[in-house]
Amino acid sequence: MKTKFDQTYMTDILELLLRTPSPTGYTHHIMQKVQQEVGKLGYELTYTNKGCGIVTIPGTSQDRVIGISSHVDTLGAMVRSIKDNGTLKITSLGGFMMGAIENEYVQIHTRDEQAYDGTILTSRPSVHVYEDAREFKRDEANMEVRIDELVTSKKEVQALGIRVGDYISFDPRVQIKPNGFVKSRHLDDKASVASIFGLLKWIKEAAVKPRFTIKLFFSNYEEVGHGSAFIPEDITDFIAVDMGALGDDLSGSERDVSICAKDSSGPYDYQMTSKMIELAEKLEIGYAVDIYPRYGSDASAALRGGRDIRAALIGPGVHASHSMERTHMDAVVNTAALLAAYIMEPVEA
Repeated sequence: MKTKFDQTYMTDILELLLRTPSPTGYTHHIMQKVQQEVGKLGYELTYTNKGCGIVTIPGTSQDRVIGISSHVDTLGAMVRSIKDNGTLKITSLGGFMMGAIENEYVQIHTRDEQAYDGTILTSRPSVHVYEDAREFKRDEANMEVRIDELVTSKKEVQALGIRVGDYISFDPRVQIKPNGFVKSRHLDDKASVASIFGLLKWIKEAAVKPRFTIKLFFSNYEEVGHGSAFIPEDITDFIAVDMGALGDDLSGSERDVSICAKDSSGPYDYQMTSKMIELAEKLEIGYAVDIYPRYGSDASAALRGGRDIRAALIGPGVHASHSMERTHMDAVVNTAALLAAYIMEPVEA
């Protein structure tokens, strides 16, 4: 039977994470919350120079060290320039369709920690005014933020303290349904982080010791490709926990843990991936194996950084990735269950 996890705890952690703005590069607030929650479980969070978090869990053997990563950074934007009419031009943080953020509520985060509300619109937002409003191209050059303040000029915007380079976070619009569905932006990758916390709580409460030492790695620059370009030198095996993409010819679902055999960086380690499949089948964990040709992970970054590691990629299935995402808590729990099984019965050297 599968290990039992505290789903209520994982749901609460997921909601806490989703409601904390953390566009890539602006993750200090969410890392503080991660540190607090890690501390409540009796563990210590240490930091790399660029702000990634690490939790070390000793194993029964020191022969190998298994790294398990998830990322707290999300898609977002930054103020590119302030227009003369008092709206803001944007530059993207991460890869998303402009149509996916049109009409979205946002917050502008200033360098002195002020936050202002606004809305992302095209510069031709009304069909009653602009003849080509429907066909107007949705690209970065044509998108702007309307600020919910009494501003009609660049000077008035600057008087608020808003400057070029300020971060813009998207309203996640979190909804957690009684039937287990979770609708929100940024389930990539906060659903995976919730799985990691479920795993950590299980290790603590069950007083189990993994086969090898575990290093949980919370990365903060995954959406721009270098979240785990550096990982601790003693890590020999690395599991990236990131959302599983759904759709087209993919076989996963919002209730499965996805096991990725290959993404844009190439195939993942044969033995590790095979072991994941074996454990999921043995324990009757809902899973799917898929290939993501337009996807990269923290494991990809570590491999491209020159690390001599074995690497695997798993994570909860998420529909409409980089848009209005949805998953099910079954997928979050199944991901934690597969991780728990693997750390107790990993691939040997």
